[in-house]
Amino acid sequence: MAETWYGGDAPHSAPLGLTGWLRVIARAIPLGLLVFGGLLVLLAIRLIERPLCGVRRPVTPHITQVVCRLAFILLGIRYSVIGTPMAGPGAAVANHSSWLDIFALNARKRVYFVSKSEVAGWPGVGWLARATGTVFIRRDRREAASQISIFRERLAAGHKLLFFPEGTSTDGQQVLPFKPTLFAAFFDDALRDTLQIQPVTVNYTAPSGADPRFYGWWGDMDFGPHLLSTLGAPRQGTVTVTYHAPVKVSDFEDRKALAKATEEAVRDGLERVNK
Repeated sequence: MAETWYGGDAPHSAPLGLTGWLRVIARAIPLGLLVFGGLLVLLAIRLIERPLCGVRRPVTPHITQVVCRLAFILLGIRYSVIGTPMAGPGAAVANHSSWLDIFALNARKRVYFVSKSEVAGWPGVGWLARATGTVFIRRDRREAASQISIFRERLAAGHKLLFFPEGTSTDGQQVLPFKPTLFAAFFDDALRDTLQIQPVTVNYTAPSGADPRFYGWWGDMDFGPHLLSTLGAPRQGTVTVTYHAPVKVSDFEDRKALAKATEEAVRDGLERVNK
């Protein structure tokens, strides 16, 4: 089971006031139309794409990517990229700080998230996750064989799978130790010799004058208040996505060594951007 990271108390959110609520409305309406309008278009195209292409998705990921790019424009959050996303099928691992990570990681490169099975049942978020091809898994060693089979199928279809090895979200100011469990799948005989893993760092810079943890979403924080705080911010900050050099699974002795190396790359990226 994943352990939730609680850290310190959540940043204090000042009352929105009239102008704050007006900002919420001005951002929420177009953002909602963008996300759910994009979802309807995606589902309509998927009705044709699925019987023709099966698990492969040659068209619909482009819709997800456009929606995520436009979302940051509507929110007023500046988005930038350092490095180059790895070409071709493979896997990526990243730190996890916020629900905004979904937009940040999809905006530059088409990826398919690997998520705990409970997310599939969450209202709203679960629907979006299923529609965009998220791979749902149970964190149970007894299901390791079936998980490897799913990963093989998705990778063979050209998908780039993205994992959050911390197993929980944080306040965005640190990188927790990567849990090596999921890395075991990469050492399967059918994957080890050809698979590459790309470490990715997602770094949020808070709006001027705000708590540095402003965009972090962790512990028992409710989604609704955090969303309102983000939508109602008088000024917005930035998000920077850093793509590090990919590493070959075959260069590592075991899953623990691979987890440690990718963790260090992600942490180094966070520290360099924060300097």
